Amino acid sequence: MKTGILFDLDGTLLNTLEDLCDATNAALRHFGCPERSLEEIRSFIGNGARNQIRLSLPGKTDDPDVDAVLSWYKAYYGGHCQIKTAPFAGIKDALAELSEAYPIAIVSNKPDAAVKTLCALHFPGIFAMGESPACPRKPAPDMVFQAMVAIGAERCIYVGDSEVDVLTAKNAGVSCISVLWGFRDRETIEAAGGEHFCTEPSQLKKIVEEICRGQ
Repeated sequence: MKTGILFDLDGTLLNTLEDLCDATNAALRHFGCPERSLEEIRSFIGNGARNQIRLSLPGKTDDPDVDAVLSWYKAYYGGHCQIKTAPFAGIKDALAELSEAYPIAIVSNKPDAAVKTLCALHFPGIFAMGESPACPRKPAPDMVFQAMVAIGAERCIYVGDSEVDVLTAKNAGVSCISVLWGFRDRETIEAAGGEHFCTEPSQLKKIVEEICRGQ
């Protein structure tokens, strides 16, 4: 039975935080709203761009329309998603090692256009998909199932950095490896039910193999 390895993108493979923060604050400025700190934006990431924008707005009765801000944000971020963004140290080596034995895919709640732009640049040749009208965002399992079909995997191990990823894996009925270099701390992930933890990319293959042996 062929096992695939599915990866979240933001906070797992790429450190996108500063570009996400800059784009969000550009949108907030455009609509006359106060800016948010890097740590605030960090806590808002993970449940899709619309939720990120909704949480970033002041939460007052005179807030601008969420969808109007979201539309402006998506256009801006699409042109500014690769200013400060880069893979986490050791990620490319870990992917190369894993790809020798397992098919790999990337699934993200980031808008699909930005996912494809960033993955074509940093991870060419790896199947990647983001949020779109054709596929509900995580923690719905649809994205996992679609990616498994695309890479020919009959089962998979999911790798992510947040509570959303733990819930996604649970909903899909697959094992989850939670990385600790991303946007959430271990306590938050454990509270969501995280069980397998990775502190550096070089450990990923070993943890994957341990999970496979136990399946």
